[in-house]
Amino acid sequence: MRDTRLSRRTLLAGAAAVPIFGILTRRGEAAEFTYKLATGQDPTHPVNIRAQEACDRIREASGGRLEIKLFPANQLGSDTDLLAQVRNGSVEFFNLSTSILSTFVPAASLPNTGFAFKNYDAVWKAMDGGLGDYVRAEIAKTPILTVAKVWDNGFREITSSTREIKTPDDLKGFKIRVPPSPMLTSLFKALDAGVSPINFNELYSALQTKVVEGQENPLPIIATTRLYEVQKSCSMTNHVWDGYWILGNKRAWQKLPEDLRTIVTRELDRSGLDERADVAKLSVSLRETLTAKGITFVDVDQEKFRDALGRTTYYKDWKSKFGDAAWSQLEAVSGKLA
Repeated sequence: MRDTRLSRRTLLAGAAAVPIFGILTRRGEAAEFTYKLATGQDPTHPVNIRAQEACDRIREASGGRLEIKLFPANQLGSDTDLLAQVRNGSVEFFNLSTSILSTFVPAASLPNTGFAFKNYDAVWKAMDGGLGDYVRAEIAKTPILTVAKVWDNGFREITSSTREIKTPDDLKGFKIRVPPSPMLTSLFKALDAGVSPINFNELYSALQTKVVEGQENPLPIIATTRLYEVQKSCSMTNHVWDGYWILGNKRAWQKLPEDLRTIVTRELDRSGLDERADVAKLSVSLRETLTAKGITFVDVDQEKFRDALGRTTYYKDWKSKFGDAAWSQLEAVSGKLA
């Protein structure tokens, strides 16, 4: 048996700062479990700042038994690659937006229904309640599961380099880039926009060269990717809310003793609530920041957009695809849509 005893002097020197197991880990003792957490966001994004804090607390609370290493900014692969990796277990945890997860678990896009949520109170009532439980159960039918509360990606807004989008009629023929998400694509097609699904890494050049006139994203994305350099206005449509699920590989999760699973969920939930607050504050402060960068903000009547969408087959079509049980969870918060 290895001798892991430490001198009294060493213990006294470090006891006030970190747990003994933390010292052992730093001195070269391997953690009992070493897992990876991958994300697609920039290291400075609240997702990664709060995730790292959770990883640090998990290591300390577990006495060094579990170490989760954070890999931000798609270091381990694209979102599609990482979804495959968390499914096969080569990555244990992965932070993925609901809109992209829907390519694997269709029900994940339920919260992305156009103009379903009027504000954050409605979002968290749904996602921490029946709708979140429904989506979580659908995800759990696959080789992956959710290990924490959903985190925040924010409400999506429309930017433009040509016309200002003030009413639904302003979208008619408007050349807009959307991600290759059926929910978002069908929303803008229903409102008669000229939809162009373009990969995100090609978005800036597509706007710069006027391949498209505009795009839609949450304000933190618009700011961090400098889209304000090639756009003139931003319409606060709040047309879709998007969140991030922290996904876990089922086999890797079940290998962890119950006490470690409890610690992981507790600390990720704590960081998730912090990240929600961060994104909400950032979305407010960024209006001032982006205005200083030359963006004109347009406040719109969101009910007019929702009503216009309601006059199309958009809600009816999605209700038929999701089914009555799923749709009722959404309408419990959103109100009658179809």
